[in-house]
Amino acid sequence: MTTAEAAQVAVKEKRRRPVLRYVLKRVAIVPISLFILGSVSFFLVFLIPGDPAITILGDFATKEQIAHVNSQLGLDKPLMERYFSFWANLLQGDLGTSFFTNEPILHELGKFLPNTIELVFFALIFAITLGMTIGVIGAYFARRMPDRLMSGITSVLQSVPDFFLALVGIYVFFFLLGWAPAPIGRLPITSGSADGTPFLIFNSLFTGNWDRLGEAVSHAALPVMSLGLVYASYFAKTARGSMGTALTTPQVEFARACGLRERTVVYYAFAASRTTVITYIAILFGSLLGGAAIVERVFNWRGMGQWALDGVLKVDVPIIQGFVVTAGLLTLTLFLLLDLVVLFLDPRVSYE
Repeated sequence: MTTAEAAQVAVKEKRRRPVLRYVLKRVAIVPISLFILGSVSFFLVFLIPGDPAITILGDFATKEQIAHVNSQLGLDKPLMERYFSFWANLLQGDLGTSFFTNEPILHELGKFLPNTIELVFFALIFAITLGMTIGVIGAYFARRMPDRLMSGITSVLQSVPDFFLALVGIYVFFFLLGWAPAPIGRLPITSGSADGTPFLIFNSLFTGNWDRLGEAVSHAALPVMSLGLVYASYFAKTARGSMGTALTTPQVEFARACGLRERTVVYYAFAASRTTVITYIAILFGSLLGGAAIVERVFNWRGMGQWALDGVLKVDVPIIQGFVVTAGLLTLTLFLLLDLVVLFLDPRVSYE
């Protein structure tokens, strides 16, 4: 090996070490954050008003009946004993059993989680596409009429709750115009239940069931738009800020001076600002997991958010804890993956 080759190897090794340390730090944060999240959710859930035993038995239950149910549910044990038992079961992959359905939480998550992930995925795609379009147009025509128009649209979308858009969408597109199907779930009544089919849209696409795919897409259109329109405003504001900065850099002015086409200049400016947008995806993914609950209930989507909301109303402690832990783990994992994507896409990221 020549001296030059040895120097190149040494430089590569020197760069690899901080990258490896950065990755290990990010991976180590996941279990620590999950432990804190699980502990906080365990203790806070007992501050929810209501008694699961009374919810199960009714308001006229006797003290003996309530004590018997609490004993069956393990709610008569000391709080710290339940806390250590919670973590002992969780480390074995056991999230407990629902107080009301007597089904394992993991089994119920297997039924409801795919529905929410599919809804959140398409809502994010819609929000990113629309939000980036609004933001890029606003940044390109900065301080002109298109920018003011896009800013107005963004402000309106950001101020309207997603469940309100859902109700308006149902009234306009289903009741008045008849374009959308009834908000009764992921499939029409005539097609039977979709509970046994996880990832219904993807499943129908990959199996070539085009009739069911059309029905699933038509039923998903309104809930996806209801969530996507609201969250598009966040991507629009982020894209407007990052693209506005990128389009005023000396590099962009130099590219224009070199005679590059305007479309190419905008593309390079967008590529330079993509890090902020990618990071925002993880933030909004966590918000969508919890924020989709009311929209899921409006459309009877039977997703994880609707399932967790029912658990809160019934004071079903294992469901609430299972939802918090699962949503937290998914969000932390996505944060980790997107951090690694940004790490390899953007050489300006500091590893220290």
